[in-house]
Amino acid sequence: METIKNKTFDEERALYAAYDLSVQDCAFDGPADGESAFKESRDVTVDHCFFNLRYPFWHDTGLKIENSEMTELCRAALWYSENVEINNTKLHGIKALRECANIKMRGCDVISPEFGWSVRGIEMEDCTVLGEYFMMRSDHLNFRDVSMKGKYSFQYITDSVFENCVFDTKDAFWHGKNITVRNSVVKGEYLAWYSENITFENCKIIGTQPLCYCRNLKLIACEMADTDLSFERSDVEATLTAPIVSIKNPLSGHIYVPEVGELIMDIENAHGEVIVGTEACKKEICDYCA
Repeated sequence: METIKNKTFDEERALYAAYDLSVQDCAFDGPADGESAFKESRDVTVDHCFFNLRYPFWHDTGLKIENSEMTELCRAALWYSENVEINNTKLHGIKALRECANIKMRGCDVISPEFGWSVRGIEMEDCTVLGEYFMMRSDHLNFRDVSMKGKYSFQYITDSVFENCVFDTKDAFWHGKNITVRNSVVKGEYLAWYSENITFENCKIIGTQPLCYCRNLKLIACEMADTDLSFERSDVEATLTAPIVSIKNPLSGHIYVPEVGELIMDIENAHGEVIVGTEACKKEICDYCA
């Protein structure tokens, strides 16, 4: 494997179609303002590098990026790439990671609107994220210990698992399908509308009008704080561990809750059953939670 160290590149396609290459302590910056430094490359390792130019990693495979920085001018950094590992790196440009596959991220700081669109398979662990429309239309996400802030996250995603995460967001998981969220905090308005086969287990859910128009919605041992007008027109099975502000017109299923501030059942086809207080602690509920 060839190694390049301590150099600065600013020309167009500086290392185009590189392969079996290790790039260390280099900068991609300068007056030539060139784009697409590593386009069409394979089996490239990048360590302690600085990226201040556009589109560096397009159509790459077998890529490893570590201990590096992509500035806000490094827009659309990774597109159409696969088999990528990114560790301890700042990704601060808009529209990073689009139409990619088989991605692993550890210890990264992401500040990027429209990050992760149409990604097929991503593992993310111990990362922080700030950005709108995060991970839209992606599938097979596996997140652990991720903290995310920004509106319109995880829309239209499928087949995904989230554990020990904190999401401060709005309109999250809209139209999502086949999703499990465990041991996490989800804060924001209008959570998971129009979703299908979504399960929240041992989670804290905060914010107005969550979980409406859902199909096959499940909540297991969850707390819902400041959540009013919840479950409207949803098919739901839920066990809640704390009082809820209000529930409105669940279409079917059962909701077990210690206390509800207001129960609104004012449409003819709202057949969901809400069981309040001691009735929520009977043995069959424990069997359901198991």
